[in-house]
Amino acid sequence: MFSLQTIFGKGDKFYGLLEASAESARLSTRALIELLSTPASQQSLEKFKQARRQEKDLFGQISEELVNTFVTVLDREDIEALNRALYKIPKVVEKFAERYTLAIDRIGDVDFTSRAAMLEQACEVLEQMVKLLRAGMDLDRTKKLNDKLQAIEAEADRQILDLYRDVYVNETDPIRYLVKKDLFQILEKAIDRCRDAGNVIYHIVLKNS
Repeated sequence: MFSLQTIFGKGDKFYGLLEASAESARLSTRALIELLSTPASQQSLEKFKQARRQEKDLFGQISEELVNTFVTVLDREDIEALNRALYKIPKVVEKFAERYTLAIDRIGDVDFTSRAAMLEQACEVLEQMVKLLRAGMDLDRTKKLNDKLQAIEAEADRQILDLYRDVYVNETDPIRYLVKKDLFQILEKAIDRCRDAGNVIYHIVLKNS
């Protein structure tokens, strides 16, 4: 005789897959910090490619499991929304790394390290929020973490605005101006993606509380 678990599938596997996806996003930001501190002649994009492959595999696996699993621990649309939000983070980080390595000789002494550190911090908070889903969806703790994530995003916006201001006022080379602006926008988007994923998690917990 088949058990209900055999018929319906084990829906809680989505927790592990989403946690792995959040970890992959965080690792991509750590790779970015390493890249920014590595001499140009020794820089490599391999860690970013690995993170993207892993995230792509997890994205596909979650999508496939949604088709094959009858009962899920969260609403399907919520799993799909969080899956998409997490998937976008390593994608944007890799895009920044690619552009940075191509343009490193043109951007001068711009230091992206502090902003990259804020991005990693945002991903660490996001990873904690994903883990709380399995732990029982504590609304108060989730809200505090989401508020922290929003604060990181706001501070990152402020710092990037300072970078823009410096470029607008002091940059005289039009090519270097465009390159710097492009990199600022990509880094800003990466942090925004973390904020978006945090909002999805907060919505999930709020709905299930």
